[in-house]
Amino acid sequence: MALGAGTKRTVACVLVGLGTLLIVAALMIPTYAMSQLAKTPLDLEITTVATNRQDAPSEVLDSKSLLSGSGPAKVDAKVPLVSQRFLTIEDPSDKTEMTIQAGQTLRRIDKQGDTGLLTATVDRVTIDRHSGMPVDSDPNGSVAVTVNTKGESVADPVQHTGLQYRFPIGTEKKTYPYFDINVRKSSDMQFVDESEINDLKVYHFQQKVPTTDLAKVSNSPTNKLTFPADKWGVEGGKSDVTMDRFYTNTRDVWVEPQTGTIIKGSELLHIYYARAADKPEVTALQTTLVFDDNTVNSQISVAKQNMDKLSLYGRILPIVLGVVGAIALIVGLVLGLLGGTPGKPGRLVQRPKKPSGRQGADVADDAPTQQIDITKRP
Repeated sequence: MALGAGTKRTVACVLVGLGTLLIVAALMIPTYAMSQLAKTPLDLEITTVATNRQDAPSEVLDSKSLLSGSGPAKVDAKVPLVSQRFLTIEDPSDKTEMTIQAGQTLRRIDKQGDTGLLTATVDRVTIDRHSGMPVDSDPNGSVAVTVNTKGESVADPVQHTGLQYRFPIGTEKKTYPYFDINVRKSSDMQFVDESEINDLKVYHFQQKVPTTDLAKVSNSPTNKLTFPADKWGVEGGKSDVTMDRFYTNTRDVWVEPQTGTIIKGSELLHIYYARAADKPEVTALQTTLVFDDNTVNSQISVAKQNMDKLSLYGRILPIVLGVVGAIALIVGLVLGLLGGTPGKPGRLVQRPKKPSGRQGADVADDAPTQQIDITKRP
C-alpha cells in the first residue's frame, strides 16, 4: 500500500533525526570511549616471572662465606635464579589516580626456603591513570627492602619520577623517563627499534642505569660492609677494609604501543662491592634476567584484549554507526523531497448511468400523463 504524503513526511523526519543522531554518536564515541579506556583498570593484577639466561654469566656472592670460616668470600657461579613480581592496586585509588603495589623477590633456586632468598622489595607508587606517570604529591610512593634474615623491612618514603609498570596508551617512538627502585631515581629509557614478538608489533626501549653507590641511596646495612682485607680477598691481611655496594643495570623492555603493555623485559644486572665505582672487587650479583615464556604469552593476551576494546570503541563501532546514520539520513532526505506537497483529500465522483434497452422504456411508460391538483376540493 502506498504511503500518504503526511505519512511520508513523518517517516522522513524520523529517518533524518535518527541518521543525525547516529552520525553524532559515531563522532563522539571515540573521544569519550578512548578517554575511559585509556585509564589503567582498577582491578589490575599482574604476575611476572623472570629467569636467568642460560648462556650468560650468573654469579652470586655466598653471604655466609663473609661471616664465617676462613679464607676469602666465595662467589658461586652458574647459579639458577628466578625473579617474581606480583602487582596489585591498593588504596588510595579513584577515577583519576591509582596506587600500585609491586612485591618482588629474587631467589636462587638451588637452595631451599629462606636460604635461597637474595632480595625482597615492596614498591608503592601513586600514578595518573591516563599517563602512567607518578602524581605530583610528595611523597608519592615508598620502597621497602628486606634488611635482615628475618625478612623485616622498613618502608622509606620515596618520590617516584618516571614510568615503571606500564607505558602510556599510544606509546611513541621517543625517550621516556623510567624509574629504578634501586637507585631511586629516573634515567632515560630510549627507543631502540620496532620489532615483533609472536607476530605482535612491539617497540623496543633500552635504559642504561649508571653505576651508583647504593650506600648513598639507602642506609641498609648491606650497602656498606667492613671486613678484614683477606676476607675480601684483597691485599692488606687482617686490616679492616670498608667497601660500598655498587649497582648498574641495562634494562630492555618491549612494549605493545597501542595499549602500553610491557610484553617482555630483560635486565643485565651487576652489583658488586668496591672501594671505587670504576674498580669492582667482589661480585654480589651478576646475571641477566628475562621474562619467561609463560609471562610473555600472558602479557600478549592482556595486550590483545585491550587492543580489541580500543578497536571496537575507537574504530569499528563508530564506522558502523556512521554508515547506518548516513544511510538513514540520505533515505530520509530523499523520501522528504520526493513525497511532494500534500494535496486536498480526494472526492468520490459517481458518473450517471445511461438508460439502455427495456429499462429506458419502462421509465418512459411509468412517467405521469396528467397532473392532479390535490388542493382542489370536489
